[in-house]
Amino acid sequence: MLANNMQKVRGLAYPYGLKADPKPGVPQEIADGVYWVRFSMPMALDHINVWLLKDGDGWTLVDTCLDIPSARQQWQDLFDNFLGDAPVKRVICTHMHPDHVGLAGWITRHFDAELWMSREEFLMCRSLASDTGRKTPEVAIRFYRAAGFNEKQLEDYCKRFGGFGRAISPLPDSYRRLLSNETIRINDRYWQMVVGSGHSPEHMCLYCPSLKLLISGDQVLPRITPNVSVFPTEPKGDTLKDWLHSNARIREQLPDDVLVLPSHQDPFFGLHVRLNQLIESHERGLVKLYRLLEEPRRAVDCFPALFAREIDDGVLQMATGETLAHLNCLIGRRMALREQDDHGVDWYRQQPESTE
Repeated sequence: MLANNMQKVRGLAYPYGLKADPKPGVPQEIADGVYWVRFSMPMALDHINVWLLKDGDGWTLVDTCLDIPSARQQWQDLFDNFLGDAPVKRVICTHMHPDHVGLAGWITRHFDAELWMSREEFLMCRSLASDTGRKTPEVAIRFYRAAGFNEKQLEDYCKRFGGFGRAISPLPDSYRRLLSNETIRINDRYWQMVVGSGHSPEHMCLYCPSLKLLISGDQVLPRITPNVSVFPTEPKGDTLKDWLHSNARIREQLPDDVLVLPSHQDPFFGLHVRLNQLIESHERGLVKLYRLLEEPRRAVDCFPALFAREIDDGVLQMATGETLAHLNCLIGRRMALREQDDHGVDWYRQQPESTE
């Protein structure tokens, strides 16, 4: 197992250090039969943690990394060496994002194994992957024009449209559906499925009471806040409300003494503290955003209320989606109004208090 190197920062305790930085591709034993493997990614978020669970005479894998050559090679090395002759019995994907599901299809075909996911994640993933090669829908262009994109930004968005499916090996045509609160047996231990939403539609965390472990996916990360966005497919969705409610529910459902195994950064103790931090940070953002709406604003004018950094074109789409999630939440709370001008641009302002 990894050496104990406990560090405490902002109410969280990191048993393997704040930046354990395990060598990519080298399994590290976290608990009996539970191994941590880090995969590198060529992007700002430069890694993902995946989990290998010993499962009788085989293995259960949780998450897979992007479908990129380096990740395929890393998996092949694990198959040839660490896993030995033991087969992969199933691949569990916490949610549909490419860094989690990217190689699920490739691995399940390699071992004739099952893919296990929640229904909403499986179907949404297939839907988004089917956009690869399509022309950008007019409804998507109108969506980002309404948010305040200029013509150059719209052109850049159209060039990138359909990129989701390029990082994903085709999913299998069937899967095993995971359900909220069901328990599954892995290596003669029970793991309970715990659903979160907002970051993705039906995100599955895995909780093992006997090991006191929570594989949290992206639902609970220690030092970064998962993106909670609105997209052209569901422009009036209140994903932030879903996010806040699901985090509060997880806080009530699970004990605080679990070791949280996140998809990014490092394992930590302090589940309830971190859930409180995530909820409170968004509530503060909503207050700042509401104050900014004393004057009518477009979505792209609202970035200063939510982000400390300058928003460049590289993160514009993600920042816009998150800002719209906050604006839709204020509208849902009857604290803001949306009005569209003659150019198809949405303007947001505070909703006047009722005089009734």
